[in-house]
Amino acid sequence: MELHILPDSDKANAAATDCLAAWLTSSNTRNVMVAAGNTPIELYRRIGERGLSLSHLNVFALDEYVGVPLEEPRNCANLMRRCVQQAWSIPPAQFHTVSSLEQDALTSVREHERKIAEACGLDVIILGLGQNGHLGFNEPGSAEDSAGRLLDLESISIEANRKWFGGDYAPSKGVTVGLKTILAARHVLIMAYGSHKTAAVRAMIEGPRGADCPASFLRGHADTHIFLDDAASAPIKLKR
Repeated sequence: MELHILPDSDKANAAATDCLAAWLTSSNTRNVMVAAGNTPIELYRRIGERGLSLSHLNVFALDEYVGVPLEEPRNCANLMRRCVQQAWSIPPAQFHTVSSLEQDALTSVREHERKIAEACGLDVIILGLGQNGHLGFNEPGSAEDSAGRLLDLESISIEANRKWFGGDYAPSKGVTVGLKTILAARHVLIMAYGSHKTAAVRAMIEGPRGADCPASFLRGHADTHIFLDDAASAPIKLKR
């Protein structure tokens, strides 16, 4: 793990943008996975503003809320379509999502992982950090070699979902790419900002490596870059 601790989210996003831009424009990068949620949106906007030539990329969504209509603009597929596929000028045929409909979610994520494997795996993945240490919707208890699946969410994730949808929805299930696929990516960029993420940051970096904090599995990854602001990194800085 390589830690990047910046005074605030603006400076952290600037540093993360430099890192991601270098990865995306590398001749070795073809397959990119993107997370939805509040934290990465500014990063995606900054990448879009740079006007990089990214039409060669295949972009895969990380996960999806289950039980939310396909046409809901705040679901992961539609959010990433606006903030990444359209903003980065990715051809629509090279943008891949999973279904938010419960009857289709499991089949679609299995097909999603099949496409990724067929494309020789992920070159880059962008992640946020859940307050309980989850990656995507891989909640605590997820195995390091877990595959894409449909699963029940913890109460803290359900409440975060409720806030995201402004009370219109509070999905209790999610569908996600598994940790096996996530951890196989060549480059990982993960961000955590704000004091509400301090416990998860500490568990990820300093706690036991194991399923209680799925993000802790990144400690065995060859090239993970973690971008934190002062508030999120407080327990790490105090210890040092």
